Amino acid sequence: MDQINRQILEILRHDARTPNAEVARRVGLTTSAVHERVRKLEARGVIRGYSAILNAHSLGQKLLAFVGIRIAPHRQAPEVASALTRTPGVEEAFHLAGEECFLAKVRCADTEDLEDILLQINDIPAVTSTRTVIALRPVKETAGPEIPVQERRVPEPDRNQDLNV
Repeated sequence: MDQINRQILEILRHDARTPNAEVARRVGLTTSAVHERVRKLEARGVIRGYSAILNAHSLGQKLLAFVGIRIAPHRQAPEVASALTRTPGVEEAFHLAGEECFLAKVRCADTEDLEDILLQINDIPAVTSTRTVIALRPVKETAGPEIPVQERRVPEPDRNQDLNV
């Protein structure tokens, strides 16, 4: 991935509605060249899609919590994952390595709604316990991963070189 593709991705990450002509102006290419690069990034799966970022508070979802979930037996992880994806209020869920098997990001209106969601999670047959942390406020939220900085390779020293020069 070259620097121009990184610039294009950074522009679209901040505002996916930026017209190709504006992206082209900012990266110093023609509109058709930007269109072709974006098409290739989509085809390779680097760009997975486009979406609107919604304001949870405006939608009445003022409470954000993270729920660590332990399960037993661990071979039931696929069933737990499937149940979490169907649980209303679970915005994101991750299968983990460590003491907790899953981490669910939950958004809801208030603690009463959170209690209902926790009851649903605890009703999943393999779930043995949960640990909930309520977020006071976001410090940093992004619309996807940051664009990695291009790696700079440092040449390795010649190991055959005589060090006693």
